Amino acid sequence: MSVKLSASALAIAAVAATSAAARDQVQVAGSSTVLPYASIVAEAFGENFDFPTPVVESGGSSAGLKRFCEGVGENTIDVANASRKIKDKEIKACAEAGVTDIIEVRIGYDGIVFASDINGNGFEYTPSDWFLALSNEILVDGQMVANPNKTWADVNANFPAQALQAFIPGTKHGTREVFEDKVILAGCEATGAFDVLLASAEGDTDKAKHKAAEKACISLRTDGVSVDIDGDYTETLARIESNKDGIGVFGLAFYENNTDKLQVATMSGIVPSTESIATGEYPVSRPLYFYVKKAHIGVIPGLKEYAEFFVADEIAGPDGPLAEYGLVADPELADTQNAVADEAVLGSNM
Repeated sequence: MSVKLSASALAIAAVAATSAAARDQVQVAGSSTVLPYASIVAEAFGENFDFPTPVVESGGSSAGLKRFCEGVGENTIDVANASRKIKDKEIKACAEAGVTDIIEVRIGYDGIVFASDINGNGFEYTPSDWFLALSNEILVDGQMVANPNKTWADVNANFPAQALQAFIPGTKHGTREVFEDKVILAGCEATGAFDVLLASAEGDTDKAKHKAAEKACISLRTDGVSVDIDGDYTETLARIESNKDGIGVFGLAFYENNTDKLQVATMSGIVPSTESIATGEYPVSRPLYFYVKKAHIGVIPGLKEYAEFFVADEIAGPDGPLAEYGLVADPELADTQNAVADEAVLGSNM
């Protein structure tokens, strides 16, 4: 993708390279959702700056943050992409390995969509539908029983008798956690199953019982109806192309770039779009992030410049190339720009 930049965006390129660094290329890994955005930025960065093009790898949010938290030094990555916020336990793991100063950068917003073969049946889902389709146990006549549903018509009488087959992000992907929390857990609560599970949950405290009930809610069936995809969205698309009954869970941007192959479902009556996500109307949306190792700034040439470039108005703003690809621009982008410029770290309250 060709990116034309204004003088203001190019101004941050005028920085002398650091000769002390043993490695001269920024290294990035993590979220497959953030991957295409980071790749666009890395390519434009390499074309417009006097630094090598950053190396951007995928692998999932959890895997990227695990690598990020391995320590400080040229043999560790500089940036972790994530489709969710870093967890407290990950911050702790980072600190234990010497990664104590972490800069959190929110790049914008994305939505999780439910898409199927363009020539197949169309769907109008609610979170309850997905809970009843994929949960290991569902509520029937006041009792939790093994999920008996075989077709979408079993789930919802208004749906076609199409075999249940879902391709969802694997557990190392940040998208999976958002899917579990905003769809499966929401459906569990809406169907009344959560209250039944909570009443029978074991635990010494209310918090422990609540956590146990949530875990039971998001425990998915293992009979082949729900299939984890550990690769990126291209693998999910390939599964649907080989199984026309399959429904895939994707990021909005991936769907929008494959509308010749996929059709998208509504969720709770809302069509997923840049507009419905920006207004917060679409219920399954989330912010996207990357995390920077502050100790590497000034050591790895171009690291801070890459971070500043990523969130520049000309790149991450509503008229930039990331928005063209499907990213929903952050209305508080200026605050993020200031935080990156100031190298504000988590917990600094800057």
